[in-house]
Amino acid sequence: MAAAESSSSFFGLKNNRPPDDTVFYSIYPDSSVGAAAAVVVADELQSLHLRILNHISPIVSPYIWQHQSFTLSIASAPIPHLSGHLRFGDNLEDEWFVVYILFEISKAFPDLSVRVWDSDGEFLLIETAYHLPKWLKPETSDNRVFIRRGLLHIIQQSSFPVNPTLMDSLKFLVSNTDDSATRAADAVQLQLRKKLDEYPDRAYRNIHRARVIVPVSVAWVLKHEPCLISLAVEGFYDRDIDSMKYASKMEKFLPKGKQEAMVEVVVRMSRAMYAQLVQQKFQAPSCFPMPDRSNIGKYLEAELGMKITCGFEMMYQMRKKQGDEGKGSTWEAFNQSLENCGYFEGLLPGSKEYKRLMEKAEGYYRNSMLHHRASEVLSAPVKQIDEILALPHSADDFTNQDLPPSDNDSWLYGGEDELHAALLEREKEMGSHNMKQKKKKKPKEHGEEDSTSGGGFDEHDLGGIAQSMQEFVKRMSSYEGAEVAQDRDLKDVDIDVDQFMKDMEMAMGHRHTRGENDSDDELADGLSSDLDFADQLSDDYEDDSEHSENMEEDKDEFMNTYSDALSRELKDTTLSKTFVRTNDQPPKNNGNAGASDGMDELGPVDIDFNLVKNFLDSYSSQEGQSGPASNLLGLMGLRLPYDAGKDKGKGK
Repeated sequence: MAAAESSSSFFGLKNNRPPDDTVFYSIYPDSSVGAAAAVVVADELQSLHLRILNHISPIVSPYIWQHQSFTLSIASAPIPHLSGHLRFGDNLEDEWFVVYILFEISKAFPDLSVRVWDSDGEFLLIETAYHLPKWLKPETSDNRVFIRRGLLHIIQQSSFPVNPTLMDSLKFLVSNTDDSATRAADAVQLQLRKKLDEYPDRAYRNIHRARVIVPVSVAWVLKHEPCLISLAVEGFYDRDIDSMKYASKMEKFLPKGKQEAMVEVVVRMSRAMYAQLVQQKFQAPSCFPMPDRSNIGKYLEAELGMKITCGFEMMYQMRKKQGDEGKGSTWEAFNQSLENCGYFEGLLPGSKEYKRLMEKAEGYYRNSMLHHRASEVLSAPVKQIDEILALPHSADDFTNQDLPPSDNDSWLYGGEDELHAALLEREKEMGSHNMKQKKKKKPKEHGEEDSTSGGGFDEHDLGGIAQSMQEFVKRMSSYEGAEVAQDRDLKDVDIDVDQFMKDMEMAMGHRHTRGENDSDDELADGLSSDLDFADQLSDDYEDDSEHSENMEEDKDEFMNTYSDALSRELKDTTLSKTFVRTNDQPPKNNGNAGASDGMDELGPVDIDFNLVKNFLDSYSSQEGQSGPASNLLGLMGLRLPYDAGKDKGKGK
């Protein structure tokens, strides 16, 4: 726990990251913040510990934990406090049930500061992320989040501009009697309350009862220690080649093989455990008695019982082989912890005061172990199983019992509805958050628009879009596009433009211009000649030097020819109608059909106006969402207002 406590900051878990399926918690009494004698603090912590265990015992006792039960132990560093951790595995209900228990503890004992975290850090902040202040981020939240008096408290940045130490935070919480200075916003409290109000009923609903057929030995163990079902399921679910060999023999729980007496009992487990058993295919060992498949109900009960029995066998044999169970849970370990925290204050063993403190510690240990019975059993299952099976038992102990039916397991196959509801709730929460953000921005935008004439066009200078686009193309675009990384070192394109134009003109000069009366054969000849473009180009340079000398004179002729060819391609299209021309000139017919084959001559186009018009059309089609127009305008440093009038038109 000392290692875990050293990682108690929000995201300060880089070098000592907790397991992904474990929740950690610490309880700091206000009395331990000030300087006090170690023995006095230990006495107070022991008393507080027993009172807390007595308070939560009715809440915890009906529950079946996935891997570990809720426990608390006394820790001395960095200050004397109570701490614990719980592995929840695949059952997230365990984690939130722990949070509920901690909130209940803080309500019953107001002079406490409680912390809870996991591998994600302060997951309570993650749960309430849409309602947190902007300054509260992972890097600014170390030692700022606590539970006190049933509410979430956040130490504000104004109180500690730099992240405080744990001791600074605890002293601040104790000295500020007015909780309003640190109490989180009502929206944060409400979001947490919506989650926690479902408990403990939701935790109890998470328990699934199932009828199973098991050997008498398994039924006898579960009758005395129902919590051991978690270790049996874990042994089955996490089985490997080494543990499977024990399941094939079943020496401990099925020593007589198929002659072993089988009984029907009801087993309580979490829904996660039930799913782990049911949804894995497993062939029964040859020594395990299985009923005929004709009675499907009894067969399924026997199959589930077979998996539990195999899990018990594998868990028991592997734990026994390792031989290290129960470490840290004995009286010797507890006594050593008292020595480390200075409980005996250097007293000589055997002295009157030493004996008094020892008797008090022994009484505390016995009382606390009554509440930690499940934890003690789970930490030493081999010892517990041996002791239970040593007691006399037989199949008669389980006859003539009125067993309740198995719980409906439709939840196992109908989780889509619950998942869909959870997603809708998150979507609703996200939409509410986005709406609030828009409302915060609208007053400022409207105020700026009202202060200027023309509906705020001074802020959104449409005339500047064309100029910005030209500057953007010059500064930020290249032959690879406009999205260029800031740290990218682009090299200039090594191209001789004049030489490129010469090559193009020479190529065009040697191509046969196809007229209306050209045949397909002639066109094919022209295309085939293009395939020998490189050879022709070489010959031209050698045999026709005068052509390159008259290049400037032929440039105008080349451009006119190219323009005429382009006009012929576009004459049957509506492209001319999509542009606005200078001074709103309509398309003109020059009356010379021979020059352009009777098509309308395209007048001069207002490039800047068309650019702005197309930008606005594209931006409007985005309907307030992200898109190419808004992205490109953003790169140019421009921002356009949302077209609210468009939505009004839709509502009509």
